[in-house]
Amino acid sequence: MAVLPPGVSAADFAAALSQMATALGADWVFSSDDDLGPYRDSFSPVWDTARERRAGAAVAPADVAQVQSVVRIAARYGIPLFPISTGKNFGYGGPSPNVNGSIVVDLKRMDRVIEVNDQRHFALVEPGVSYFDLYRAVQERGAKVWIDCPDPGWGSPVGNALERGVGYTMGHFRDHFGAHCGIEAVLPNGEVVRTGMGALPGSQSWQEYKYGFGPDPAGLFAQGNFGIVTKMGFRLMPAPEHYRSGLITVPRRRDFVALVDHVNYLSDSFMVGEAVYGSPLASLMGRPDFLALATKPGGASDTDLDAAASAAGLPSWQVELQFYGPEAATAAQWAYARDRICSAIPGAKAVAGEHFSLPPTPDQLANTTQPYHSLIRRNGAMGVPSLGIWKIVRDNGHVGFFPVLPRSGEACFDMQRVMCDALREFPLPPFFSAVTAPLYWHTFAFQMVFAPSVKRDDPAHNAMVDRAMRKAVEVAAKHGWGDYRAAPIYQDAVADTYSFGDHALRRMLESMKDAIDPQGIIAPGRGGIWPRRYRESRDGRTSA
Repeated sequence: MAVLPPGVSAADFAAALSQMATALGADWVFSSDDDLGPYRDSFSPVWDTARERRAGAAVAPADVAQVQSVVRIAARYGIPLFPISTGKNFGYGGPSPNVNGSIVVDLKRMDRVIEVNDQRHFALVEPGVSYFDLYRAVQERGAKVWIDCPDPGWGSPVGNALERGVGYTMGHFRDHFGAHCGIEAVLPNGEVVRTGMGALPGSQSWQEYKYGFGPDPAGLFAQGNFGIVTKMGFRLMPAPEHYRSGLITVPRRRDFVALVDHVNYLSDSFMVGEAVYGSPLASLMGRPDFLALATKPGGASDTDLDAAASAAGLPSWQVELQFYGPEAATAAQWAYARDRICSAIPGAKAVAGEHFSLPPTPDQLANTTQPYHSLIRRNGAMGVPSLGIWKIVRDNGHVGFFPVLPRSGEACFDMQRVMCDALREFPLPPFFSAVTAPLYWHTFAFQMVFAPSVKRDDPAHNAMVDRAMRKAVEVAAKHGWGDYRAAPIYQDAVADTYSFGDHALRRMLESMKDAIDPQGIIAPGRGGIWPRRYRESRDGRTSA
């Protein structure tokens, strides 16, 4: 037991583990170095340093009653717990806790798909269910629904939603926490609570009206530390009959502003699924002259970028649109989108993509037969989980910074310029440049990505990555762009940037945490929310 929680003696820690072994079975309590290896953040830039966050033990309860036992035993000894669903939160801390010595509560054994309903379009699952598991359950039942899954598919719908993760189908399903419908959680005192209609005994509509009556506390469990979620419902997408895609390109850099406005209208009118933006000029980044232009300090001029596009015979921007529904409806929606944009933006061109009846064939799912080079990850667009995204992982992994920005072309141009200049001092690939396109994962916002790689055998590189991450958080916040999700080692830094009203929101949440979890048992520090016990012992508000 080399790692103990703050203020907990070795004797008390051992006593707690012994009692947990009695409650769960000795096979489901892990404390050896070998057993705890999987509970380290394998993508951590502070791996094997004093700043790495390490668990003191892990336990794997099988049901709600065992979770309650673990919580009550931990409270008896003042030991912090860190719940995970499947622990696949790579790039954001994986399964590692905020507080060294915490006991990880691994919910992988709670893996029941409790219900899949394809008349009312929902599922109710436990946290150990993966997207693969839920997809398999849908297929085995012959249910006419799609799931919305992230990359990769071995994560948990519960865990991903609680981290406010995203997917790739229609907007109201892509926001995974927004698409949840009812939560069951074990509170820090060991009691079980259900949100929404679940609080009404005998309710038949828990997964259909998530608000119930009175204040809705469900949001406190997302990136929060107010309980351990043991069940969660999700809205599912009715399986569509037909799929259609199309590509629209625009010639000039400033055309992107109008293009985004038109696509916003299409998306907000629920005509299109995920819109996938890109710049064909990105193919020129291997040329030193264009690389210098795209990363020019202060930003290149529109005139110079348009000249480069013209010389290369390439459009400046493109968007791929996706349509789901009856075949005639998808054809009409594509025709409307094409005509709307091409009539409004001089020089815009449209190319019809594939269209086919659903479910897709393996070739259609592979997305290899489009009449143009496609950036769509078709598996995700079809609600089929996969591990294909793993091919982007370089070295020993990466850390992720995904700032949220307004859904406008002007905001994209601003972020390209500001973040490119801010990160210029770091010898990293140019994540931000004049050809960086926004990600349209969330329903009503854009994001961009900064994901430098980690190298365990290169401490200097990792230290540089760590500095770059912290600077990215700071600079983005000064321009009104906040991170939406972070690893434990960066959560305090991100929380510090949400400072309106002298951190009024954080102070409110800390007051609630002190009332609900006075000992700070459940995930202290998660989301930047520290209970009084830890606030009083920490050195100010600086990130650890």
